Amino acid sequence: MTSHDLDQLAALIRTEGGALLATWRQQVQQLRSAQHLDVPTLNDHIPDLLEELALALEAGSAETIPESVNEGSPLAHGLQRVEDGFDIAEVVGEYNILRGCLHELAGKNGLNLRGQPFHIINRVLDRAIGSALQTFTTQKALEVQRRREEYLAFVAHDLRTPLNAISLAARVLELLLPGLNTGDEAGQMLKSLRRNAQHLAELVGKVLEENTNLETELGFKLERRFLDLWPLVEVLIHDLHPVAGTSSTQLINEIPDELVVFADANLLRRVFQNLIANGIKYTPRGAIVIGARVLGESGAVECSVSDNGAGIPAEQLEKIFDKGETDPEIAGGMGLGLAIVKTFVEAHGGTVCVESRLNSGSTFRFSLPGQSS
Repeated sequence: MTSHDLDQLAALIRTEGGALLATWRQQVQQLRSAQHLDVPTLNDHIPDLLEELALALEAGSAETIPESVNEGSPLAHGLQRVEDGFDIAEVVGEYNILRGCLHELAGKNGLNLRGQPFHIINRVLDRAIGSALQTFTTQKALEVQRRREEYLAFVAHDLRTPLNAISLAARVLELLLPGLNTGDEAGQMLKSLRRNAQHLAELVGKVLEENTNLETELGFKLERRFLDLWPLVEVLIHDLHPVAGTSSTQLINEIPDELVVFADANLLRRVFQNLIANGIKYTPRGAIVIGARVLGESGAVECSVSDNGAGIPAEQLEKIFDKGETDPEIAGGMGLGLAIVKTFVEAHGGTVCVESRLNSGSTFRFSLPGQSS
């Protein structure tokens, strides 16, 4: 093929670019992840890639494919496709669809793609594929790492409350056991228990400090089952009793004995733990009431945790479930507790909200859909 033929192919790509893109989109939208995308998102950088291809044909470069791949490309198409939810096969597939559309366009216009044009098309497209895959796989690896670190941060945050309860329970035992000598074996064991609980709490604090910039977005598999809600909350109240104090803050379980929910027991326990611990923090003297009720015939359940404590300023209510939002009046907060609640509730397909008035208390409500939802 002569340089004139290469120029002719380049001109054809430019003049028929709109029709070429339309044909390409029609085929690409058969890919699972592309079906919901609008035209601008689907096109992304492909129009620029066609112009790059036209310029390469006009230049008639004899650069080899390995040289082209080593040269790299500024295109970051892979990052867009991570956001679009593509898998790696779909990323490669859309470029190969474009390759097929180019061959079809040339054939319809009597142009032969053997030899140099075939080489140039492959060089440009293979470089684009290499760039997209590099960006795509790097972003995916960072995503996996971020999710692991975030999960660790969530677990670490939720460990603080039971660790605090263990430490306080040990201290109460030291005070309540008559005649306990710190030199006795029992006294030494209690001191060791409190010391190790404090050490674990410090380690947890370090994990949280190192992960304060993480986004609240987790990938995990729910393990739902039918479970009785009253005993789950009752055990949690018993475990958190040392944190609430022996008499200063009452924890009241008003959930009906017969109420059953369809949920992940571990995540649900952590939701209640965070809400109750949050209530204890703002209700040094008062009551925290945990309740639940069935909503209609769908099997959905609305749970609530109410307190008569300090309440929340109106300007904080809209962003209270955002990660990093914490009360500046209370030291040591990471702004994770309510973000965890929102993440876990939404993972069940539910919603969470709060009602509050200063000096009157707060009520947090969250819903759990039924099995059929």
